[in-house]
Amino acid sequence: MPWNNQNGGGWQSGGRGPWGQGPNGGRGGGGPQPPDLEDLLKRGQDRFKSVLPGNIGGSGIAILAVILLAVWGFSGIYLVRADEVGVVTRFGEFKGEIAGIKQPGLHYHLPYPIENVRTVKVLTINQFDIGFERTGQNRQRDKAEESLMLTGDENIVDLDFSVFWRIKRADHFLFNIRNPQSTIKAVSESVMREVVGRSERQAVQTGNRENVQEEVFRLLQATLDAYESGIEITEVKLLEVNPPEQVIDAFRDVQAARLDLERLKNQAETYQNRVIPEARGEAERILQEAQAYKEQTIAEAEGEAQRFLSIYEEYKQAKDVTRQRIFLETMERVFADMNKLIVDDSEGQGVVPYLPLPELQRQRQPAAPAQTEGTN
Repeated sequence: MPWNNQNGGGWQSGGRGPWGQGPNGGRGGGGPQPPDLEDLLKRGQDRFKSVLPGNIGGSGIAILAVILLAVWGFSGIYLVRADEVGVVTRFGEFKGEIAGIKQPGLHYHLPYPIENVRTVKVLTINQFDIGFERTGQNRQRDKAEESLMLTGDENIVDLDFSVFWRIKRADHFLFNIRNPQSTIKAVSESVMREVVGRSERQAVQTGNRENVQEEVFRLLQATLDAYESGIEITEVKLLEVNPPEQVIDAFRDVQAARLDLERLKNQAETYQNRVIPEARGEAERILQEAQAYKEQTIAEAEGEAQRFLSIYEEYKQAKDVTRQRIFLETMERVFADMNKLIVDDSEGQGVVPYLPLPELQRQRQPAAPAQTEGTN
């Protein structure tokens, strides 16, 4: 029924139109009449039929419907690339890992809206940073609320780190957590604050960074696994650990003093390592010399005792001869290096004849080169 016949008369009866106002916008008088809806529908159908080739009728519409149905059916063909997996849902519901996860290749699913597929890159390593933002190749620190952390010895450090991750279970990643990026970032910051809160500042800054990274990696992966997030953490990397800007100058002075202390300590250890081995070597040399002197003295004493015993045995057999020999050997040993004068007073009285052996020896010694030179 046309709307101008409703309410018993429409415009002709002075009634109001379907938009709540009379003809000509509710103002009196004549004007153009609004179009008839049934007439508009009829004219639309006529135009659609005229577009069809040959102005076909019902059979042409059937063929067109078949074509559209075929196109709709072929729309379920899809490609999963080498670094992706496909996750198929039926009426929005995931049907299980075997039926719903598709490996790389060409696949088919029932056309939309019956089934739908979402591809997820599972081999791509993703990265996000905490404590700073990246602008191209440069880094700009502008997130102090993320980087300032309290250590176990009640110091504050300005810590920047990066987390690298990839998708391990596509279905968990898509359906178990609402916002994966925000979840990973929030959990990473929370775990890092927990680990830093149990560590001393010096350990976090210099000596124990590798252990901090390993502990954060372990706790972060355990937390994400408990959420069944389908995310695998590949690496946690500490980039910079500094004191806050307000105290960085004083901290550098402290660090310089500690470096000097370490340098002096190393020098002292080097001196110790050099002097102690030398002293030990000297002590060992003295002990060896003393041992050698001991053995030499004992051997000489034993030899002297053995020689005395042998001489004593000879003395018992021939006392006069042995006594004379011992006297002569002793005199030879005593007078060997002395100037000697031989005095013989057996020839006369008043004049003591003597033989000046030292003067003769001194005269004979320079004469020998002169004689040799003359011979030449």
